[in-house]
Formats: sequence, structure tokens, C-alpha cells
Amino acid sequence: MARRPIALVTAAVLFLEAPGIVAFNAVMARFVKAQSMSLDGLHPDAMYAGTWALGLGSGALLVLCGLVPLVAAIRDRRPGRAGRALLIGCAVVHGVLGAVTVGLMGWLAFAFMMLVVALIVLTLVAYGEPRAAEEGAPAPA
Repeated sequence: MARRPIALVTAAVLFLEAPGIVAFNAVMARFVKAQSMSLDGLHPDAMYAGTWALGLGSGALLVLCGLVPLVAAIRDRRPGRAGRALLIGCAVVHGVLGAVTVGLMGWLAFAFMMLVVALIVLTLVAYGEPRAAEEGAPAPA
């Protein structure tokens, strides 16, 4: 099975997506600052700082999520419990953002988000339960 290339492609996509989300939030932060936007009386500078914080935090989490399949591909072993939980959370967030993205940015952005979800799920499935032969037990007849 081609699980190493799948995990490497997943890691590469997540690593490439991280600066993209930071750049997207940087553009949104400039709009907030230029138009002095506020939400329910919140100070515009707080909105600007919050948009930047969301972008940097999201980018850092995407890099962390990208490290999980990269390490799995290098070791050729399934991720640990925390790594799998991180990838599942990342897939769920991409699915929800994909649903929102289709209305805001169009079908091409939706297709990209679903591609990322598919890659993450494929990585999780490819590195599923360990086979009996890998654990040293005899294979079933």
C-alpha cells in the first residue's frame, strides 16, 4: 500500500496551507483596521489584534497537524493517540470550514477543503490498526 506517499502529500498540503491561512487573516486584519470595524462595541484595535492572533494560531496548528503525517511517513508507523486525535480534529475543522467556504469563496475553495479532508482521512485509514504480521503474531490462516 502507498501509505508513505499519502502521508507525505498530506503533510505537504498542510504545510502549504499554514502560510496561506496566515496570509488570508493578514488581509482580513488590514480590512478591519482600514475600516475601523468593531463587533458589538469592541474596540477596532482589539478586532485587528484578534484577527492576527487567529491567523497565527491557525497557522501554528496547521504546522502541528502537518508534523503528524510527516513523522508517520518517516517512521512508517501509525500516529499515536494524540496524533490521531489531532488529525481527526483537523479533518472536522476542514469539513466545517469547507461548508462555510462554499458560500463565501466559491466551489473551488470548497473543493480544496474537501481534498484536504480526504487526504487526512486517507492518511488515518492507511495507518489504521496494526496488522498481526507487523506485531510478530502469526498471520491467520
